[in-house]
Amino acid sequence: GEIRQVSVECRATIGEVGNSDHQHVVLGKAGRSRWLGRRPKVRGVAMDHDAHPLGGGEGRSKGGREPVSRSGTKSKGGRTRIKGKWTDARILRRRKSKRYGQLKV
Repeated sequence: GEIRQVSVECRATIGEVGNSDHQHVVLGKAGRSRWLGRRPKVRGVAMDHDAHPLGGGEGRSKGGREPVSRSGTKSKGGRTRIKGKWTDARILRRRKSKRYGQLKV
């Protein structure tokens, strides 16, 4: 993986998190998911053309373009890390890329 420089003043806790089965709880129905504040995930293709860039069309039609968000920005394959982040100076060696091998800092 990535090799980073860590300050001597940093501290960490070693151990196991309690209630490790929490992620395996089966909610059972849509309503219980809603009680937790989770809204349904509706595909853009299933929406009207006014509601989403992939929506509209006659019958069940394909989106007709690359996956995009509701506002029209690309939603897959883009970089997510902020350029020029202050922690860049602490990265000694980046992780190895499958395509390009070892990347320079």
